[in-house]
Amino acid sequence: MGETFSHLGSRENENKSILSPDPAFGSKAASYSSTTSSKPFCSCVPCERAAGVSFVTCPTCQGSGEIPRELEKQLVALIPYGDQRLKPRHTKLFVFLAVFICLVTSSLIVFFLFPRTIAVQPVGLNSSTVTVDEADIHLNITNILSVSNSNYYPVAVTQLTIEVLHLSLVVGQVSNRLLLRIGPLASEQMLYTVANRIWDENTYKICTWLKIKVHHVLLHIQGTLTCSYLSHSEQLVFQSYEYVDCRGNTSKPHLLVPRPP
Repeated sequence: MGETFSHLGSRENENKSILSPDPAFGSKAASYSSTTSSKPFCSCVPCERAAGVSFVTCPTCQGSGEIPRELEKQLVALIPYGDQRLKPRHTKLFVFLAVFICLVTSSLIVFFLFPRTIAVQPVGLNSSTVTVDEADIHLNITNILSVSNSNYYPVAVTQLTIEVLHLSLVVGQVSNRLLLRIGPLASEQMLYTVANRIWDENTYKICTWLKIKVHHVLLHIQGTLTCSYLSHSEQLVFQSYEYVDCRGNTSKPHLLVPRPP
């Protein structure tokens, strides 16, 4: 008999309301039944609403009940352990795709931004002007320089420095600041002029004596070309040997192989 009263007391405790005892709710709050009870589990209140209290549809009552809005954030969703939403799908595929995309992107960046050679090639003499005075020869030469860009980004030529030697003596110098843009995988040709003054006695005789049929002088041209790309500057050194007619005012280009040192 005492055991029967104990069970009844336990069940009455389980059937007590877990909602706030606020008088605004009053008797509108629904009680939670025990899982040992034969009655269905329900946390909803009847459709009759108390004045001044806001209600929302109960998500666990199949749309047939309502709960106070103040208790909406206290709801806890229970998901079965074997639910598919708890099992990640295609995880290996997503990881593989992410790693593959990162590798491909890095490889493309390195391939296109890796610095390549900028080739500087003297083409030859374009024209020359000769002036002879009593002891010196003034020789103005205009040469052609070819610049090739093997990179996948543009290159800017910012400065050109030329030094001309005759018989190991410096006879002319020039330094030009310029801005020549060369596109990706493109080549450009540029002209430069150097004023030279030759005061060698033997060379003077070669250029002025009428008995001599060949009036050519050999000039050694050394130059430095400054290029900039991707916030980086690079100096390119080149040299060439040119035969120049010191008798006439025009010359044809002569491409010569540099002499061994």
